[in-house]
Amino acid sequence: MSDTDSSSALREGDAPGLSADLDAVREALVEWYEADHREFPWRRTEDPYAILVSEVMSQQTQLDRVVPAWEDFLERWPTAADLVDADRADVVAFWSGHSLGYNNRATYLHEAAEQVETEYDGSFPESPGELQELMGVGPYTANAVASFAFNAGDAVVDTNVKRVLHRAFAVPDDDAAFERVADGLMPADVSRVWNNAIMELGGVACGKKPRCDEEGCPWREWCHAYQTGDFTAPDVPTQPSFDGSRRQFRGRIVRALSNHDELTLDELGPKIRVDYSPDGEHGREWLEGLLTDLAEDGLLDVEGSDDRTVAKLSE
Repeated sequence: MSDTDSSSALREGDAPGLSADLDAVREALVEWYEADHREFPWRRTEDPYAILVSEVMSQQTQLDRVVPAWEDFLERWPTAADLVDADRADVVAFWSGHSLGYNNRATYLHEAAEQVETEYDGSFPESPGELQELMGVGPYTANAVASFAFNAGDAVVDTNVKRVLHRAFAVPDDDAAFERVADGLMPADVSRVWNNAIMELGGVACGKKPRCDEEGCPWREWCHAYQTGDFTAPDVPTQPSFDGSRRQFRGRIVRALSNHDELTLDELGPKIRVDYSPDGEHGREWLEGLLTDLAEDGLLDVEGSDDRTVAKLSE
């Protein structure tokens, strides 16, 4: 991709701080990344199944916690075909047991594996558009898998990338502008290394607290923030606390039911909350609400009568 081609998609005001020497900007980032970067095991594979698992696990979960879960998952279900053969309840129980959050992601991953085996003859689709046809795979995840497995993705734009572009090149806090600048910066046919590199820059050198000199940021000579001292960044939504959240108790329910064929409300309640009281604030009505959410996600079945409600994991 030439500088002319890259610039043509940009609009006036998209990146007032972007250097005209795009080749130098690109080369500096790739050289910095290839010289030294964090070692995550999924960066050492081009297996689309393993990469998809890592991307789904990494959603709102710290990477240091993802590594052992990813390794354990692939040891147990090393291929999409192995995952299809697994009992879905076992997959959900694994997800919950590793505190990966939002157990419906486990069901979506299981269904996506089934699609690969039945609709694509066991071979993953390679383009971002095709990958989005898989259950639970949105635009970001599809593009990440296309990039890291097939070197066939578009520019990845996540929170880290937005922060880098905003600080380095004064890109306004506008999603469309971020997309255009990210696409314009990425050289052709190198999405694997480029997307890894720019996300690494945002995760290591250009985090919420910048470490420009400590990490040898390769864009310091062009960076608007480095030159002006203004390191403000786009607003990032605060992740709600996990402790005490409905998400936490949903996970506890799945773990409890994974060890029992079925449980009544009053059998289940004390297993997930020490202060459970059938008629209290955190009693049957509160518990039924959580069970309804999980049932709607297809994670468990709830059978009830006037005097007895029973929950069990879906088959």
